[in-house]
Amino acid sequence: MSELLAVELSALVADAGRVVTAPAVVERLSKDFYWYSPVLKKQLEAKRGDVAVQPVSVDEIIAIMRYAGQRGIAVTVRGAGTGNYGQCIPLEGGIVLDLALMDKLEAITEEGVAVCQPGLKLGVLETEARKQGWELRMYPSTLAKASVGGFLAGGSGGIGSVAHGGLRDFDNVRAIEVVTMEEEPRVVLHEGAAVHEIMHSWGTNGVITRIWFALTPAVEWTQFTAAFESYEEGFLFGKAIAESSAWTKRLVTVFEWPIPSFFTPVKQVVAADKTLVLIMIATSELEALRVAAAEAKGEVTFAGAFVGPRTQPLLSDYTWNHTTLWAMKADPTWTYIQAGFSPANCMEQFRLLREKYGKEILFHIEFMKNGEGVVVPGAIPLVYFTGEERLNELIAYCREIGVFIANPHVNYLEDGGRFRADNIQLRAKQKYDPRGLMNPGKMLSFQMETQPK
Repeated sequence: MSELLAVELSALVADAGRVVTAPAVVERLSKDFYWYSPVLKKQLEAKRGDVAVQPVSVDEIIAIMRYAGQRGIAVTVRGAGTGNYGQCIPLEGGIVLDLALMDKLEAITEEGVAVCQPGLKLGVLETEARKQGWELRMYPSTLAKASVGGFLAGGSGGIGSVAHGGLRDFDNVRAIEVVTMEEEPRVVLHEGAAVHEIMHSWGTNGVITRIWFALTPAVEWTQFTAAFESYEEGFLFGKAIAESSAWTKRLVTVFEWPIPSFFTPVKQVVAADKTLVLIMIATSELEALRVAAAEAKGEVTFAGAFVGPRTQPLLSDYTWNHTTLWAMKADPTWTYIQAGFSPANCMEQFRLLREKYGKEILFHIEFMKNGEGVVVPGAIPLVYFTGEERLNELIAYCREIGVFIANPHVNYLEDGGRFRADNIQLRAKQKYDPRGLMNPGKMLSFQMETQPK
């Protein structure tokens, strides 16, 4: 099948060299960081596409989508492959549509909106935006590698979310243009609330081809770390900074010990047996933050300028889901869950989890603002994996005590935490991919309820 596919796809793009059949390359383009989950690693490691194609224009994408639709061939869209849920792993073979070459930054408007193609790397956008007095409102810890389109299709928030919320909030994404998988593919512009048809849908209901991504005025930032004797002291200090509008911050992260011991390249910022709090603070507020940390019985272990994605050390490389990566490097038995604790009852939730699971779970907090403007203790706790049954039991218990869980150990949208209750993504798939050819198997409600038998 792959040989015939390659021949026929080569006629649809200007350069046949952008149709990829080399097994090792197709394998790489069929994978993301799914192996963060021991459950997904087992489920998905044998999955791959039949062929990959790298379009450079909307016209080429339309031609590919028309071809695949006529022949009933699955199409799985790939950004930069930095996701952790197996979002871009083809379950049914077919075509991997790699958008890496569609990477132009078309403009940054006077209002601070970046107009770009989906393959643009977030690190490149951050660098170019700062030259014009702007910066990203939020970005994942994979800043250097992740693409804008992949972030919108599979992400939810990141560094900056403590101030600007998640991707869905506060008009952070102004518009998205997509190519559909209808009988005759169309280019459809989604503006305002309509962007929610496409965002965090894993490429199941359209190929993102153009993005209007809101920026924010650039700030001179300082990276700051402080160590605390207990988890409670560190957490309450981070919570106070995150929740107060008096502070200009981009990142507030809390790591209980021994998580900081995994950060071997930056061991100079770590204090043995202590909770570590990492904050990106406006440089103008650094001295006030030093005073606040001292008053909270914290020991300042580092303060240094953030000058962009090439900053050394880049401490955001140890936050969000990079924390899990460093833990796995130390001991591959570690995995993670994605959680949201209650701002009012989090201390009780921590107590209950520690009482029931001990050090099987290690608390790693990422504060972020929700859509109502409330700062919540988002979290990517580490979990010591001893089996799928035990992991599912822990997830169920978290939900029982009111902890929100976006389950990163399933390969479908509905339990991944960002599938909207109003079913807007499902309805979009029904409109734009009625034959279920886009990333099939990743939206179970479509397959079970609406796909023709």
